[in-house]
Amino acid sequence: MSRIGKAIIEVPAGVTVTENNGVVTVKGPKGELTQELTSGISLAQEDGVLTFTRPSDSKEHKALHGLYRALINNMIVGTSTGFTKQLELVGVGYRASHSGQRLELALGFSHGIVVELPKEVTIDTLTEKGKNPIITLSSYDKQLLGMVAAKIRSFRKPEPYKGKGVRFVGENIRRKAGKSA
Repeated sequence: MSRIGKAIIEVPAGVTVTENNGVVTVKGPKGELTQELTSGISLAQEDGVLTFTRPSDSKEHKALHGLYRALINNMIVGTSTGFTKQLELVGVGYRASHSGQRLELALGFSHGIVVELPKEVTIDTLTEKGKNPIITLSSYDKQLLGMVAAKIRSFRKPEPYKGKGVRFVGENIRRKAGKSA
């Protein structure tokens, strides 16, 4: 069996998991998420523990077994505690500010970049003198949070010579040597 797929999920207090015709709904204090189960993967819930089973040992069923277990686990963790990603702007004159769900970025282009964020994602920007600006994104939906963070990073990816650009906090950028004179 799939090592990920056969692992059990313990449902924390305050989170309810329901399945109706192959659609799993997870409700928690942070929000509500749904995921459709396909291809015969079934969910069993007893005493606050979730287990997943697959109909056969075909390659497709093995792959989907682990996938759906991971997706439902992320939904449970997100609705109970939530997820956070931090982006760092490295470069002279790079700035970030927000008002409501609008993120305004100055990344060295001739124009500013304005991004409208979904209502599920909360944003916070931190600018301290002498340090790089930091954008903190948080949400209960891990997939949406990752897509929004990747979109912001794509406006100015870190370049390998000076390391300037938008990067995740703690991300390691492979550096290259410049021209030798």
